[in-house]
Amino acid sequence: MRQKVKWGMIGLGDIANSFAQAFESEKAELAAVGSRTLDKAQSFADKYNIPKAYGSYEELYADEEIDVVYLATPNSYHAENMKDILNAGKHVLCEKAITMNKKELDEVLALADEKDLIVAEAMTIYHMPLYKKIKQRIDSGEFGELKLATSYFGSLKEDDPKNRFFNPELGGGALLDIGVYALSFVQFFLDADPKEFKTIVEFFETGVDEMSTISYSTTEGTLGNVTLSFRGKLPKQGVVTCEDAYITFMDYPRADEAVITYPDGETEVVKAGSSKEALKYEMENISEMILTGEDLSEIENTQRVNALMDKAAEEWKMDWIFE
Repeated sequence: MRQKVKWGMIGLGDIANSFAQAFESEKAELAAVGSRTLDKAQSFADKYNIPKAYGSYEELYADEEIDVVYLATPNSYHAENMKDILNAGKHVLCEKAITMNKKELDEVLALADEKDLIVAEAMTIYHMPLYKKIKQRIDSGEFGELKLATSYFGSLKEDDPKNRFFNPELGGGALLDIGVYALSFVQFFLDADPKEFKTIVEFFETGVDEMSTISYSTTEGTLGNVTLSFRGKLPKQGVVTCEDAYITFMDYPRADEAVITYPDGETEVVKAGSSKEALKYEMENISEMILTGEDLSEIENTQRVNALMDKAAEEWKMDWIFE
């Protein structure tokens, strides 16, 4: 069995810089980067001592040594990029939102299944040790029956209609940027198919969603709720409510601590992992999947979140998400 997974990377922006710093692992090596220009790729490679730099994505895809590609291009390019990567015989870890809509995701996953390759979303919530620890306790029945999960996420983005956050052509809007975190938090714990669904939304001048609430029930009789804002800060707070306790996560996208509050007011602090290692957990979990074949991707919940975002976009008449 191979001992180390070799990674490639395309989309060399801010998050790619952070991800490149996660490769201090016996399981994985960042072996190549690709960009639309060789100068940009080489500069990035030099910065992080990466062995190979390519002046096109296609050259990186053709490198037979690469096992998996980390994809961090703009949202609207993800589906096309993933298909090219899969057709080249590589696994994929794609930044969120993984695709613009569920139809795109279904097509990508069908191709991955045909090629017997892994596709996973780079959603930190699915890979943080704290979440696995708390979910195991909930699933064991320790806190009684699971009732509901709720989350908040608000960012104060500069109101420039030309930047990607507010540009429909680049997959802008709160739903596809921060909403995917909020829905993934809720859905990770509910872990059931959505049923009844309601939303409220206000739009930015470019037509993308600026702030919203999304509420839904599931086939398991649980409730989920998220509140989003792109022009006003909110705490990144998530709460999971069971019959005999509620569990609060602050800064939940990379949480390493949760507070359990019991009916008598007693509290318990649970710690696991480190928020500073969030991207390393993603990289190591996907590497472990490739090495062992164990499914750690949470791809079913990724599909459910995409379906929820589709429902919101349809209700809000944001047709460009489906183009």
